[in-house]
This record gives sequence, C-alpha cells and structure tokens, in this order.
Amino acid sequence: MKAIRFAEFGEPTDVLTVEEVAVPEPGRGEVLVRMLASPVNPSDLMTIRGTYGKRPSLPFTPGYEGVGVVEQSGGGLLANLRRNRRVVVLNSLTGNWAQRAVVPAQQVVPVPADLPVEQAATFFINPVTAWVMLKKVLAIPAGGWLLQTAAGSQLGRMVIRLGQELGIRTINVVRHDAQVDELTRLGGDAVLAFQADQQPCSELVRMVREITGAEGVRWAIDPVGGPLASAVVECLAPGGRMLCYGTLDDRPLSFSPRSLMTGGARVEGFWLGRWLAGQGLLAKLRTIKTVSGLVGRGVLTSQIGESFGLDQVVEAVAASERPGREGKVLLKISESDG
Repeated sequence: MKAIRFAEFGEPTDVLTVEEVAVPEPGRGEVLVRMLASPVNPSDLMTIRGTYGKRPSLPFTPGYEGVGVVEQSGGGLLANLRRNRRVVVLNSLTGNWAQRAVVPAQQVVPVPADLPVEQAATFFINPVTAWVMLKKVLAIPAGGWLLQTAAGSQLGRMVIRLGQELGIRTINVVRHDAQVDELTRLGGDAVLAFQADQQPCSELVRMVREITGAEGVRWAIDPVGGPLASAVVECLAPGGRMLCYGTLDDRPLSFSPRSLMTGGARVEGFWLGRWLAGQGLLAKLRTIKTVSGLVGRGVLTSQIGESFGLDQVVEAVAASERPGREGKVLLKISESDG
C-alpha cells in the first residue's frame, strides 16, 4: 500500500515522500481502516517541521484527522463493533496519510452514512474544538462577548456561526481590512482589523472597550500567540479568561503580571487531545452527537478547497499554505465507501 512518510524534520515540500509499505495488521483492541480522505491541518505541518508540542519517532506518517471504513478487527468487543462502519479516525500514533491505518478501536468514531466524505474528514479537530472551548471550557452564556483572533480561519468562521447559534456575541480580530466586510456578512457582531506588529496593543484595547464597555471582554480565544495574544490579554475584563489553543506565531507572550493580578484574569492553554483524555466515554459520545448535529445543520461545516491524491502530497501541502487560499485542502485517498 502507499503511505506518506518523512524521515527527518523539515519543510514539508522537502521531506515528504510517497512509499510502498506493507499493510499493517491490527492487534487485539485495534482496527484496520481503509482511509477515504484526510485534511492538511496546521498541526500536521508543524509535526513535519518538528515544532508541534509532541515530536514523533521517525520515520513517521503524518495526518491526525480523517475518515475511513473499518476493514478488519484485531479482536475485542469494541473493535468487532466497528467493522464495516464509516468512522472518523483520530490518529496520533500511525498517521492517516496512507491507504490504510491501524488504530485503537476507541480512537475511531462512527459517523452518519449521509455525512459527505469531505465533512466527515474534517469532522473532528476544528468542529469539536470550537464547541468544547465555547460551551464546555469557557461556558459562555447567551449574550456574552467572546473575542477571537485569526477570525478568518476555518475554525474562526465556525466560531462565528456557532456564536449565532448559541446567542454568543463575537468580536473577531483579523489582519486585513478586506476581511472585515466578509466576516460581518457571515454574522460576526464586530470585526476589527488589527496588526500587532504595526499598532500598539492600546489600540486594540480601545476598540474592544468601545464595543463592550469600559471593562473589556470576559472571554477570549487565541491560536496565534506572540504580540497579538499579548494585546488580547490587555483586553480582558476583571475575572476574564483567555484560552491559547495554537502557536501560529512562535514568539512568546509579553505582558505585565499586573494585567492578571489586579482583575483576577486568567490565561490558560487548551489542547483538544488532553481535554478528551479527561472525559468519560458517555461524555465523549454526547459531544460527538452534539457536534454531529451542528455539522449536519451547517453550523460547524468546513469550507473545502482543493483536493489531491496521495501522489500529489507535495502539491497539497504547498496549496494549504498558499496566501489567500479558500477552504481546507484535502488528501482524497479512496474514491468511495465501497
């Protein structure tokens, strides 16, 4: 079978190769999944570059997220129940950018047969992250103001639509003026163009307080880090909470401890995998059911852009980082569920 591999960390277009490898055999409690599609996510590219939170042993097949069909069970009740099911595959162990993958049965989640392959492939990381951050971790009430950065991203757009669904008002920070009208039409309650490298953080604080009142915002989420996230800290109201869930900017946050001390604000890290590991089976199933419904209603759907075959992986990763691209880039691995 074909699999994407890299034997050293580096630029994805330089180190990724397509190799012929043996079809793996599932052990007890594992399943063999024939992969249908897998997206190219920022976490995949950071893993290939060696900058993600956890470095895999090399050589390694990337691809944390995807959809496939369970072909074989290695034994065990849950593994046997998954046979012939279409499933979302969460795979940090063996990677999904391959024609087949072996994963523990508890890391595959059945999805409705009528869910399009493209949406099933992108079902988990962004949609579940958006839902969990807003409702489970921050527990933002209806009418509350949420500030988010990188609002033009796929996850940022989901947060806007989810905010509309839940009655949460969103302040959406983008880098360019051209995105303001677009995200306003999408439903963002306020959209602010702000460039942290060119404008003082006091400018963002001023704009936010003009919207929310003198105290600032109670809730914020940021996947960027660096000067932008530092400016968001200054926008927090007394008792405010900010979740950092990405590091698009490798620079550290820089702010006075008094920004947190005087008002009792908090800055916390969020990693979906760690959150899921702390949940029981029933809680996970409830989350999946809720998110599945929101995807089906178009609230947490992903915009899909270009699709590529495994042999075109270099073109796929290049397209995923092209400025101005629209939609998530997919690797289409098999043509159908059949």
